[in-house]
Amino acid sequence: QGQLVESGGGLVQAGDSLRLSCAASGRTFRSYIMAWFRQAPGKEREFVEAIKWSGTSYYADSVKGRFTISRDNAKNTVYLQMNSLKPEDTAVYYCAATPGGGGNYNQTGFYAYWGQGTQVTVSS
Repeated sequence: QGQLVESGGGLVQAGDSLRLSCAASGRTFRSYIMAWFRQAPGKEREFVEAIKWSGTSYYADSVKGRFTISRDNAKNTVYLQMNSLKPEDTAVYYCAATPGGGGNYNQTGFYAYWGQGTQVTVSS
């Protein structure tokens, strides 16, 4: 059994920065692929960024150059640093984890564990 708990969301203005955290517990996620997804009202959940245990990361084109995923394996925590936020970044942000194997890192079905989400609202 494992749990993921996100924090750090909030209301900010366009151009501001936020750092989201995802604390994992209940099992060791150090070897897992960790990821962030987001879901805006009326839209499907979409991939944001993912990171392997080695530090290799993948990102969506929409956040390239603005968002950075990182992880601290000693703390069992993954972060999402979000800079130059835009109103279109407004969404509930979810942390996800998977032990890996076959599948695509940018697909929701690839992930076995999910957090409850944290709201990010960017005003113009």
